[in-house]
Amino acid sequence: MSKTLDALPKPGPLDLRIDSGPFDIIGDIHGCFDECVMLLDRLGYTIDDFDPNGEASILAHHAEGRRAIFVGDFTDRGAQNVNAVRLVLGMCETGNAFAVVGNHDAKLRRWLEGRDVRTAYGLATTVTEFEATSKAFRERVRVFLHNLPPHILLDGGDLVVAHAGLREDLHGVHSNEARSFALYGDTTGERDDYGFPVRREWGRNYSGQAAVVYGHTPMRACEWINNTICIDTGCVFGGQLTALRWPERELVAVDAAAVHWEPTKPLGLRSDEPE
Repeated sequence: MSKTLDALPKPGPLDLRIDSGPFDIIGDIHGCFDECVMLLDRLGYTIDDFDPNGEASILAHHAEGRRAIFVGDFTDRGAQNVNAVRLVLGMCETGNAFAVVGNHDAKLRRWLEGRDVRTAYGLATTVTEFEATSKAFRERVRVFLHNLPPHILLDGGDLVVAHAGLREDLHGVHSNEARSFALYGDTTGERDDYGFPVRREWGRNYSGQAAVVYGHTPMRACEWINNTICIDTGCVFGGQLTALRWPERELVAVDAAAVHWEPTKPLGLRSDEPE
């Protein structure tokens, strides 16, 4: 991996194989809070009353005990980044959700630490929102993001959730290589015509027993390739916010309420990506 990482944060537990769910794995929110609430409602969750302008955790639970798993990238580009974080944080705090860290979350953490980061790719919108919040809230979010694992193993090892996917030999591994892959995918070091990193379709060579569910690269549709699936369907770009119900393997989605951020490149399909 050519991507340079900062000092490796101490992650939350990677190995949760004793937990078999059922789960609802939710794709990249990117500040699309209203759509996330709509999706949770469609999945059967009850969202508690909350102050939309507050800083308290936003809570949600499922009457049948299902729990959500968020694949990372809670913020940037959308219009309600603080509320998106309040929801993910609140559900994780109360045991109603798990989450893994995404590359946008890692960058927000670095900003919250006072480090010099480029506020590109929608981070400027998030920073503007967070600058209006209290120091105590920002510190709470920093600690939460710092402690998120880069990937998790669940359901007896039959399920792996990572923001950008994960090769089989890196499942359960705590290393810079595993974290880099989980956050950024299998990058070639090259850039495409739109200026984005070229990523290999690593799933074509995947032969693991565990299903790998991830997001990171927005696609116009979900495709299973060798027991791996990307569920980022570009909600912030006017697509959909998608969840995968596990173990049912059923896809549930809601349409974006608007084009919150104009896409730089058209949404593609995994089957179009280079090997």
